[in-house]
Amino acid sequence: MTERFWPLLPAAGVGARMLADRPKQYLALHDRYLLDHTLTAILTYPRFQHAVVVLSDNDPYWHATEYAQDERIIRASGGPERCHSVLNGLAALIGIADDDDWVVVHDIARPCLRHSDIDALLSSLGEHGAILASPTRDTMKRGIKQADGSVVIENTVDREQLWHALTPQVFRFSALKLALSECLKNKQLITDEASAMETIGIQPRLVEGRADNIKVTRPEDLALAELFLPQE
Repeated sequence: MTERFWPLLPAAGVGARMLADRPKQYLALHDRYLLDHTLTAILTYPRFQHAVVVLSDNDPYWHATEYAQDERIIRASGGPERCHSVLNGLAALIGIADDDDWVVVHDIARPCLRHSDIDALLSSLGEHGAILASPTRDTMKRGIKQADGSVVIENTVDREQLWHALTPQVFRFSALKLALSECLKNKQLITDEASAMETIGIQPRLVEGRADNIKVTRPEDLALAELFLPQE
């Protein structure tokens, strides 16, 4: 039986660190919304037939995007934190996705995703899933915050075992739903899906991805994304 993949993109955040007048997914990038670049990278990939986009119920910008009327988009309502939003996105797939289908969670603010990275990731899933990640190249320090707000070095951390977690992160539909539900039941507000899988005893694979698959979080990241984004 052919494996099925369901991209799921949480896009309900406000992006406060961008200091912009709108959520970062609606900032202009090469004369298009950042979000439109990300969805193009996802929906032009041959193995993806649909995408779940998780949006704030009061989102005033979505209607003006290139994909607002696209029949391949399954819309879901956002929650207060990423983990709530992803779980809401999974709920939108109940009755559509099978338990063993793969869910491909990708940050809406990573518009520079290359199809070659998706190829590498999907060919390395094993049974329990995998995430794109980038090996740490810098010297890493563990810091301790002081009473006056300054931070001092406690020690240097061995970087050989450290990776930057990227997206997509790919897991079985039923396993991811269970893991996120367990985390929320235990009041654990995890920040990526791999963390949820770890809490139920699963060790996802790390698949090395391109370092230019950046997440636009701060104003200077937008200029980098403009530089890295493949020209269309």
